[in-house]
Amino acid sequence: GGVGNTTIVKAVFNSIGRKFEGSCFLDVGSNLIPHLQETLLFDLGDSNLKVSNIDIGVGLIKKMMQHKKVLLILDDVSHSNQLDKLAPSSDCFGPGSRIIITTRDKSWLTTHQVDSIYEVQMLDDDQALELFRWNAFKCKGPPDGYLKLAQRAVLYAQGLPLALI
Repeated sequence: GGVGNTTIVKAVFNSIGRKFEGSCFLDVGSNLIPHLQETLLFDLGDSNLKVSNIDIGVGLIKKMMQHKKVLLILDDVSHSNQLDKLAPSSDCFGPGSRIIITTRDKSWLTTHQVDSIYEVQMLDDDQALELFRWNAFKCKGPPDGYLKLAQRAVLYAQGLPLALI
């Protein structure tokens, strides 16, 4: 695990997805591109198309999405090729669309005209302790006698949010 990118983008998706004509969350990971293209077209379009060829899928995405304001989240993208086949260009989605990408390798994002890159940081000790307290004790501070235990849990988690909730 990392710093919780998937958890963050799921929260964003759930929070703002209704503000778009269509929204789609794709766990790219090791899934096959035609399957992901079918899911994207189904979630953002109004059809249940079968994609037999990746290039046909790219064409359908461009044709069907060019006038739609969509939220597309591509989680765990590992190769630029995946992005090419799921979000071929910035103009293939309608005005106001947002594409959010999570990846462990940000080096290729700049070559794909990504507008902005946000790198999620580990929590510092104070942030980690606050997150742990709210999740473990449902209050701002731990009950009497639990501060040392809470501090040990935070130290063990090493700033990883998912280890604290």
